[in-house]
Formats: sequence, structure tokens, C-alpha cells
Amino acid sequence: MYELQALAFLVQVAFGLYILAVLLRLMLQWARADFRNPVAALVVRVTNPAVVPLRRLVPGVAGIDLASVLLALALQALELVLLGLLSGRVPGPAGLAVASVAALAGFAIQIYTVTIIVEAVLSWISPGGGHPLAWLLMQLNAPVLRPFRRMVPSVGGIDLSPLAALIVLQLAQILVVQRLADWGRLLG
Repeated sequence: MYELQALAFLVQVAFGLYILAVLLRLMLQWARADFRNPVAALVVRVTNPAVVPLRRLVPGVAGIDLASVLLALALQALELVLLGLLSGRVPGPAGLAVASVAALAGFAIQIYTVTIIVEAVLSWISPGGGHPLAWLLMQLNAPVLRPFRRMVPSVGGIDLSPLAALIVLQLAQILVVQRLADWGRLLG
């Protein structure tokens, strides 16, 4: 029993870290971030061994790196299958597909939630984003925060757009991701 829990934990950590790197790669590409940044360069270096060969088979479309999307989905599905094998409940193909999309969407929301909070805290500590990580976070979060910055006015010089974005991200987690996850369980 404890051994299976430990093994499931190790599977989640190993897959989670690599899926994190692949999702960060996608998000940084979407944000058109500077890949000369040390953190962005690390993400590319870690994911290139899997993404570059896959790009030969799956070209990008309309600026979307479909190889990275496919890699993230495949890794997430493989993780769910392995965890299902460990628990004795392997999902069916339809449930696996929906559960994989739900898990990746939830993970992306978690990434944005954490990076927006870290960016906000760094803006209080070091305004202007002089640190390479702060600059990368600003680039990463810009596509998400931009619409909120247009709609939510600053109050007393305080930018409330990150708070509004966090509220909408959590609503998306509850209303979209949780619903997808439930459908995945029903189909599984």
C-alpha cells in the first residue's frame, strides 16, 4: 500500500516536472517571450530532445507549436494511464482524452496563478522588473493580464488587474476544468 503511494508520487513528480516544462515552453511561445532569458533557455534545452524530433512529424499551425501540444497531451495521458494502473482503474480512451485535456488546462491555470502572484510580489519588492526572472514573468503573464489591465482601472496607483485575473482564472478552474474532469471520469 505505502509502496504504491510512493510510486504514484514519483510518477506524478516526474511527469509533472516535464509537463510543466512543456507547458511553460508553450506559454512562453504564446507570449512571444525572450528566449535568451536564462530560465526560458533552460525550458527550451530541457524540452528540445522530445519536441524537436516530434516537429518533424507534426508541424506548427498558425503560430501554435502543435508538437509541444501533442507532447503535453501524450505525457499527461501516459501519466494518467500509469496512475490508473497503480490504482487498478485505467480510464477508457474517451475518458483519458478528456481527463488529459482537463488536467493540462488545470495545470496551465495553476501556472498562471502562481506566476501572477509571484510577479505581483516581485513588483512590490523590486518595481520595474530589473531581475531576469521578473522580466520573464512579466512577458509570460502579459497575454493574460493585458485584457484585465484595459478593463480594471488602477486605484491609488495600485494595479488591481492581477487580482481580477486571478478571480477569473479560479472561476475557469471551477466552471470549465472541473466540469471537464467530471466528464472524463464519466467517460472513463
